[in-house]
Amino acid sequence: MAALGWPLALLAVGLLGLLGLALRQRPRLRPRGPPGLPLIGSLHRLRGPGGPFAALSRLALVYGDVYEIRLGAAPCVVVSGYDSIREVLVTKGSHFGGRPDFLRFHRLFGGDRNNSLALCDWSDLQCKRRSIARGFCSPRVGSPREDELSRVAVQEVQRLLADLDRDESRPVLRGERPLKPLLLAAVANMFTGYMCSTRFDYRDRDFCGVVRRFDEIFWDINQGYAVDFLPWLAPLYWRHLRRLDAWATEIRSFILRRIVDEHRRTMDRAGGVPRDFTDALLLHLESPESELSWEHAIFELEDFLGGHSAIGNLVTLILANAALRPEVQRRVREECDVVLARSGRTAGSLVTLEDRRDMPYTEAVVWETLRVSSSPIVPHVATRDSDIGGFHVPKDAMIIVNNYPLNLAEEYWGPDSKAFRPERFLRRVDGSAEPRFRLHRPGHFMPFSTGKRTCIGQRLVQGFAFVLVAALFHRFDVFAVRPADVEAMLLPGCVAVPPDPCRLVLAPRARPGP
Repeated sequence: MAALGWPLALLAVGLLGLLGLALRQRPRLRPRGPPGLPLIGSLHRLRGPGGPFAALSRLALVYGDVYEIRLGAAPCVVVSGYDSIREVLVTKGSHFGGRPDFLRFHRLFGGDRNNSLALCDWSDLQCKRRSIARGFCSPRVGSPREDELSRVAVQEVQRLLADLDRDESRPVLRGERPLKPLLLAAVANMFTGYMCSTRFDYRDRDFCGVVRRFDEIFWDINQGYAVDFLPWLAPLYWRHLRRLDAWATEIRSFILRRIVDEHRRTMDRAGGVPRDFTDALLLHLESPESELSWEHAIFELEDFLGGHSAIGNLVTLILANAALRPEVQRRVREECDVVLARSGRTAGSLVTLEDRRDMPYTEAVVWETLRVSSSPIVPHVATRDSDIGGFHVPKDAMIIVNNYPLNLAEEYWGPDSKAFRPERFLRRVDGSAEPRFRLHRPGHFMPFSTGKRTCIGQRLVQGFAFVLVAALFHRFDVFAVRPADVEAMLLPGCVAVPPDPCRLVLAPRARPGP
């Protein structure tokens, strides 16, 4: 019997090996999905009430939180559930670090979308570029850079309010001309002041033109076009693509002439101490150990300066939502009055970033606007064969992270999930003698994405938006010229507002002091 031991053992090992080979060769489970049509795939299914992300959410009710869909030439996997989205963005973030090869993305960044931080594929170089920016774009609470952020924001808001007091601005206050261009110019100056130690006059034609171009690009990049998924349509889009080229070239020329050239002439090369983010980029570029090219540095600066468009559009949405809800304005105004009076500041003083901890409702208004607008997360691309929720995802598949349900579904926010209610982000502080609240952000709420590709400038967005919104509501009552037009503009699935939006009226308060 003992003599039979080795042959039996070898036979068992052989059978186990064959079983393992059979298991490895068994087709991996792929997600289900809707059938498509020739050429266009399932693009036609994105029509319907609520826009494309509402349509994708309706399909998730049929095919599950992870399903496959072909949009034109692009094989896509749509991910809608919280656990699956975290798997894509966090747990397996290294598997899904690519970005789609849309023609528009390439046109905006000198023919190569990898010049952009947000639209590039993940790489060691991009990680290095983010590390240079992190200290400026994500200043620590209480740090000198956060103090500088607050100083720049408050100073620019003072200039904006002074400009609104001019006779020339009366048509803006009356709603006869749009407020948005002035808001964008103010936020653009916050960015150039903080990142470039430079500001521009609101009547500077070149500056206003570039601010307009940034806004048009922000609107364009937040829209979907057939050519994104059907690149063979490019000849029909040649005017559109050429326009994107022209806008990007105009912006780049302005940044080089009005910002970079002056910094190169005056920066402290001997001491090596940067005055701002622009100096930090240029000093790093001139270092012998630098891995950055000239294009990397310039496009990175352009990328961050362009962030002002996101804030200007967000603030416009905040004002528009509050114009329909006087109670929201009243509660923000009360918080402003209380913190200014408590600190003993004089009439006409402005709220600063230091006041955020004592103004949870005002910050909740910013968050609630981000929630109901449900701005989509930039699609990811699989950089290797992987899986999501147990379903096989092949390399190069586009991953559409559908955060629409996370922002608006009743299962996360209750039966009033579609209502604008900032207090949903507030929690009562236990044991306080008088009603006090603190800000509470649920884990499923991720307006700036999450994981290694989270928005690096989110603290700039929150900080600048907070100071600007608090100042405007403290000084003015906001009304809609035509409420129906405002309602039509407030559609979820996009944080971008048309470059020429509906009009708002700003009525100065009778008592704008603390």
